[in-house]
Amino acid sequence: MDTDQPDAPGSGISCRHAEDGSYLTLWGEVDAALREAASDAMASLAARTIPRPIAVDASDVTFIDSTGVAFILQVYMLGQESGAVVTLVQPSAAVTEVLEMVGMGGRIPVVQAEASGTH
Repeated sequence: MDTDQPDAPGSGISCRHAEDGSYLTLWGEVDAALREAASDAMASLAARTIPRPIAVDASDVTFIDSTGVAFILQVYMLGQESGAVVTLVQPSAAVTEVLEMVGMGGRIPVVQAEASGTH
């Protein structure tokens, strides 16, 4: 499942499942305009029957609001509930700053390696 919102061409959320886990890629402005894409990605993740790792590539996020932060936190909570390891891959300064502001800095493991998910 890949989702890119046509009304926000420079922004989007894509979700891809592979044998070794699931890959979420967020880019551009991750805000309320991407609510439908976020809902679709969450539904796709929740439908998984095996708790494989989830990599959230947030390296190309230029802006994130409370809706985007809530999405990342929901993915993290889904991982906690299902036993799937959730990691943030190279989060941009915008993502890191907002997660720090809401007290979640350091809670979600960060990896600097590139995720194999693409948008």
